[in-house]
Amino acid sequence: MSPPMLMIAATLLFATMGMCVKFASADYSTAEIVFYRGVIGTAAMILLTRAHGQTLRTRMPAMHFWRSLTGVCALGLWFYAISALPLSTAVTLNYMSPIWMTLLLLVRSVLSGGGKVDIRLACTVLAGFAGVICILQPAMEGNQLSAGLMGLLSGLLTALAYLQVVALGRAGEPEARVVFYFSLCSICAGAAVVPLASGWHAHTLKGLGMLLAVGLLATLAQLLMTRAYATGRILVNASLQYLSIAWSYVYGVLLFSDPVTGIALLGMGLIVAAGIMAARLRQSAGASRQISKCDGL
Repeated sequence: MSPPMLMIAATLLFATMGMCVKFASADYSTAEIVFYRGVIGTAAMILLTRAHGQTLRTRMPAMHFWRSLTGVCALGLWFYAISALPLSTAVTLNYMSPIWMTLLLLVRSVLSGGGKVDIRLACTVLAGFAGVICILQPAMEGNQLSAGLMGLLSGLLTALAYLQVVALGRAGEPEARVVFYFSLCSICAGAAVVPLASGWHAHTLKGLGMLLAVGLLATLAQLLMTRAYATGRILVNASLQYLSIAWSYVYGVLLFSDPVTGIALLGMGLIVAAGIMAARLRQSAGASRQISKCDGL
């Protein structure tokens, strides 16, 4: 399968996972969904590493801990946003991560005395946050502002987690090992939070099916996306990943009767355009040098 087709399939699987999370949230708390997502992801990574004769032992436990903690917090906030917001809105806010990365790049450049700020990068960030304002405006009217802010924060934490994944990759850690420790942290975090929150809910056949689907879809989508980025063009993949928003919009309208206003659609369009532009600018030589400095954040 070609890299673009791998990416298209991955976006559809991620959007379908979001749909399953929304269904599962009717029977389980966010912490429970994170826990079971971790159980399935851990089992899948153990089987995958054994099949390829790899080991899960690492010489960088501290790096894995901070990457996993950041990623699990982002995942939990995103799942909560999915349960409380229109599906496409929650997905769009999480996909703010490339714009957050660009903002981190700009801040790092200014603090390190890296010279003038690239006006194109600054405009990209402003366009992205203009999109956020458009999306959150109807959310404020519907008393969903807190969930919207959590979705926005999930995008920031996702950006930080991505930078840590880059650092782990440069240190020689395979993707399966990174995903394994992330999934393990999901189990620990979910098990710790559930008793303090809503407690454990009894299973139903439908609920178990949704939990299994969340774990399997997320794992398969991650593997497809990783393969696409490893073999394809970064800009093409970065552009195609926003198809998740379109798939989520269709799911939301057809299955959940999500009301999406014109101004919210405008906001989604601004975020998609800003994210694609951010990916394009980061491919330039100057931006790439700045990102290599920013990766240490």
